[in-house]
This record gives sequence, structure tokens and C-alpha cells, in this order.
Amino acid sequence: MVTPEQGNQTSITEFILLGFGTVLELQILLFLLFLVIYISTMAGNILIMVLVVTDQHLHTPMYFLLGNLSCLETCYTSTILPRMLASLLTGDGTISVSGCITQFYFFSSLAGTECLLLSVMSYDRYLAIVKPLHYAARMNGSSCLQLAGGSWVCGFLACSITAVSISQLNFCGPNSIDHFFCDCIPLVKLSCSDPKLMEMLSLTLSFPFLLVPFLLTVMSYISIITTILRIPSTTGRQKAFSTCSSHLIVVSIYYGTLLLVYMFPTDNTLSDFKKVLSVVYTVLTPLVNPLIYTLRNKEVKGALRKACRKFMLGQW
Repeated sequence: MVTPEQGNQTSITEFILLGFGTVLELQILLFLLFLVIYISTMAGNILIMVLVVTDQHLHTPMYFLLGNLSCLETCYTSTILPRMLASLLTGDGTISVSGCITQFYFFSSLAGTECLLLSVMSYDRYLAIVKPLHYAARMNGSSCLQLAGGSWVCGFLACSITAVSISQLNFCGPNSIDHFFCDCIPLVKLSCSDPKLMEMLSLTLSFPFLLVPFLLTVMSYISIITTILRIPSTTGRQKAFSTCSSHLIVVSIYYGTLLLVYMFPTDNTLSDFKKVLSVVYTVLTPLVNPLIYTLRNKEVKGALRKACRKFMLGQW
């Protein structure tokens, strides 16, 4: 409920994203840097999606999930980078309250979906290495579709609760957000309403969509590594580890930065450090994912070479 004192205050209609400072030379440099990152991210992830769809050898559960991850990454980075690039180019960091909440909704939904999808991918590797006899039965076409689709649906449905709750908050000033995108914690801090309910809701939703998938992924990889170490031949161990090493690197980078940002208290001394960490999981992770999967995966590299030959011969 809004108090009479709050009711007399002017409700703000827009926020100002402070981003990375106001030094002109730095703004231009960052614009060029993030523009190259955005173009590379889109090109890399779209290439993986095209390869997964067109190459028959990649029509397996592992690559179906990888295609979903690449699709998610293109959407994920597009919720933040185009707006940030426009702000760096024009120097105008203003964004409407509704636009800010919309950006938060899509960002948080895609982040939640990615946590669930990475957990599904670790389950796929767990079955392939630890329970190979059960793999065909448990990771058939319908199971893959249900697991991937469930990750998308659950991510968007759960975060719609948070977005609707934030839209009900009263914002009466100040309106400056010391970040480069609209995130939950900065938005709640600017609210004139009691933040306790929102903080409790965020904590409640972060448990099933951040901590639980993280723990399931950790447990899967403990079983995977234990099983790999029991393989008698060195060649067998290397082959088994090569099928999950790329995913393990991606998971480590993504969860490592995400947990540091959201699971530790926020104060002024750590705000700049957390802003840098936010760049890692919102901007750099979508960029390195296609690089990691193409450079460390023989099947993807083979499909890429085949696609290049077809393109050069005009058979694409």
C-alpha cells in the first residue's frame, strides 16, 4: 500500500542507465568493442544453429540441446547489447520505466532458461557416460523436446511473476541506475515501496532456477568425472572427457560469475566489480560459447569444414 507521503511524490516515468561512465573517449572505445562482440556473438551462434539444422551427423540429443543454447544466446545478448550500444553512441542512457521492466523480464527469463538448459545438457552427458545403456531410452526425440521446451516455458513463466511484481512497485525518485542494463536489485533499490516482499520473492525464485540447477550440474559432473577416472585406457578417458569438456568450461564460466553477482551482498565497494562480472555472463559468455564448442568439438568442426566446402563449390 502506498502511504500518503508517497502518494504526494511525483512518480517517475523513466530511468537513466549510467553504464560505464561519461568519458567521451571511453564511450567510443566501448562502443566499438561491444559492437564487434555483438556481431561476432550473433554470427557464431547463428552458424552453430545452421550447422545443427542442416548437418545430419549433428541430429543427436547433444547437438539439439546445443542448438537450443545457441538460439538462447542470440536472444539473450540481444536484450542488452543493442540498447547499450545506442546509449554508448548517443550518450543518452534514458529508458522508460515500462521499457526497463520489459528488458528485465526478457533478460531474467532467458537467464533462468539458460540455467535450466545447462542442467539438462549436463544430464545428457551424465546419461551418455555414466548410464550409456539407458541413454537411447531416456534421451529420445520426445524426451529432448520436453526437456528443452520445459526449460524455456519454466524460465519465462517464473520470471513473469517477478516482472509483474516489479511493475507494481512505486518509483518516485531518484531514477539513476548504476548499471548498463535493468536488473532486479538496482530496480528494487530505487523503489519507494517496501523492498522486503520483492527481496523474498527474488530469493525464493533464485533457489529453484539458479541454485538447484547448479547443484544438479555439479552432482552430474562429479559422477561423470568419477566414471571417467575408472576407465582403464588413457584413450578411453580422453575420448569420454572430450564429449563433456566444452560444456564443463561453459558451465564454470557462466555459473562462476552468476553466483558471485547474485549470491553475495551488494554494497558500493563491490558495485563496480559486480558490474564487470555482469559483463562476463551477459556479454562474453554468449561470445565464447560458440568458440568453445567449435574449437573443442570434432563433430562441429567437421560439419563446419563440410559447410565451407559446399559454400566454396556453390552447393549450399
